Amino acid sequence: MSTEKPKRIGILTAGGDCPGLNAAIRGVGKTAIVKYGMEVIGFNAGYTGLIRKDYTELEESDLSGILTLGGTILGTSREKPYKFANEGDTEKPKLIKENYKDLGLDAVVCIGGNGTMKTANRLRQEGLNVIGIPKTIDNDVWGTDVTFGFDSALQIATEAIDRLHTTANSHQRVMIIEVMGHHAGWIALYAGMAGGGDIILLPELKYNIRSVCKKIEERYESNKPYSIVVVAEGIEHPKRVSAASHIAEAIQTYTGIETRETVLGYIQRGGSPTPMDRILATRYGAFAAQCIAEENYGTMVAMKNNALTAVPLDEISDKLKLVQKDEKLIGKARRMGVSFGDEYL
Repeated sequence: MSTEKPKRIGILTAGGDCPGLNAAIRGVGKTAIVKYGMEVIGFNAGYTGLIRKDYTELEESDLSGILTLGGTILGTSREKPYKFANEGDTEKPKLIKENYKDLGLDAVVCIGGNGTMKTANRLRQEGLNVIGIPKTIDNDVWGTDVTFGFDSALQIATEAIDRLHTTANSHQRVMIIEVMGHHAGWIALYAGMAGGGDIILLPELKYNIRSVCKKIEERYESNKPYSIVVVAEGIEHPKRVSAASHIAEAIQTYTGIETRETVLGYIQRGGSPTPMDRILATRYGAFAAQCIAEENYGTMVAMKNNALTAVPLDEISDKLKLVQKDEKLIGKARRMGVSFGDEYL
């Protein structure tokens, strides 16, 4: 029988919540406990729990029944321990290192998006053993083909577009639907295509409102009396109004066609994860536990070409995975007559 001391690990969820967080916690915890005999603790409220030494011992039984739950049993926060480090405020990083040592941790699994991975990389530089798991509905984490949370948000956005079609058709209106995506337009692109959007506006592609209006007028003249416009929240627009309101006002002003807007907002974040996100989050969690067992620290688990891999954290920090102009789906959409508002630039 092995006399080696079992590894003791921590798990935290940071940044915005999204479907699949509990599935990831379960994937890490169950694999760590059942497969590798590790001790597991969960930090409450993201990096705040690591700073305040606020944690819960996790047994296998605590991880039962959470696979389908939205949100996170550990809670989350947008705490950034290194926010003022460059100005000489190193108190929070110091507390994290002390608590890591006092709790006898061998590693911490940090589940989150770009900000979470950036902080995880700073902790790696401080000498802590960390593993990152990428989550975000925006699907914009560099180094992985997909993040969990994206598929669930995509399903919600697509269903909303599906429902708007009937109202738009019945009233012969232009319907604007705004989805999340400050910098990356993955939700808008995929939901727009899945929901049959006529115009899709992305933060990465500069648009011209005249192009948008011309497309709508062309549809109207071709006996297509309604249009669906899918807008990412991060497109260029005045900050005093939502992106959807800005586009709706412009369309109604320039075309005279009745226009209405819908902003999905936080609805896209909540609820139970889709089966695909449950599986992806579980695979990520289990692989993170394997990385710890193999002492492959300072990495983020990732999916590349449908294969799990570990990517060095220092390679992904401060990078975003954005929609490129030559994205294949954009090309396919254009060939089907979908406008991206840039035809007349």
